[in-house]
Amino acid sequence: MRRVLVLGGTAWLGREIARTAVARGADVVCLARGESGPAPAGARLVKADRADPGAYDALEGDWDEVVELSYDPVLVASALDALADRARHWTLISSVSVYRRNDEPGADEAADVVEPTDLTEYAQAKVAAERATTARLGERALVVRPGLIVGPGDPTDRFGYWLARLHRGGRVLTPTTAGRHVQVIDVADLAAWVVDAGEAGRTGVVNAVGESHALGDFLDQTSALIGFTGQLVTADDAWLLDHGVRYWAGPRSLPLWLPSDDAGFARRSNAAYLAAGGAVRPLPETLARVLAYEVAQGVRRTRRSGLTPHEEAELLVHLG
Repeated sequence: MRRVLVLGGTAWLGREIARTAVARGADVVCLARGESGPAPAGARLVKADRADPGAYDALEGDWDEVVELSYDPVLVASALDALADRARHWTLISSVSVYRRNDEPGADEAADVVEPTDLTEYAQAKVAAERATTARLGERALVVRPGLIVGPGDPTDRFGYWLARLHRGGRVLTPTTAGRHVQVIDVADLAAWVVDAGEAGRTGVVNAVGESHALGDFLDQTSALIGFTGQLVTADDAWLLDHGVRYWAGPRSLPLWLPSDDAGFARRSNAAYLAAGGAVRPLPETLARVLAYEVAQGVRRTRRSGLTPHEEAELLVHLG
């Protein structure tokens, strides 16, 4: 039986990877503090704080696969020191945020990355994690660079914002959509491919991204799924920024909205991912999965990303 170790495994993506590996018949262990919840059914949780000395002492024997989700330099280094020599294959989950430029549509894995001079910065820490992993594991390492991961349970609330907002109806504030795109990977597709790639011993660097869709088309498909009959009210970038609306994510943002100079961020090449057997389910299927989740959670709930109803109402008054 394959032995799979997920460094994490109780939060969103890690849990889905662990669950998928269990379903494939693997003996799965999740090493985590356990604060995000239990390990999925069939996996064993080893509780440990990876910042503590001896955090890996309870992990005995060799591993067919180790999946690392952290980008914290201390945690990445300690895991490599403790486990690299006992791992047949190692998968590091990185991010497309590592690339130096976001203005090149169609750019692939050969594009330049940022230099890791400040490891408190997310992208730079990811690059440092990639380099430490490949330096230690060599031909046993796979670096996966996902784009925007979406699906039920998404803790960032970005993608689901639009499904919940359109479900509420009325006048909906949107950014200018011309020249803007959405590129997502369903968490279930990503987890399945990570498990597949580990079993196949795939190595190198792969952008795990889906197909790119025009932002306007994304909103149209979402509206059609929901049966939206309200009004989309568009504001240009300058107006939104002047009124304190943020790009991409977080409080008082319009999620998925990016500066026009970053048009390539949501248009990266997924040729390597597809060639390696990666699946990309149709966008309507992912939209339906997320809609069901958002409705179950409550479309008026407090969110980590997006405009609150009060914030949006005030902005719409200013727009007229």
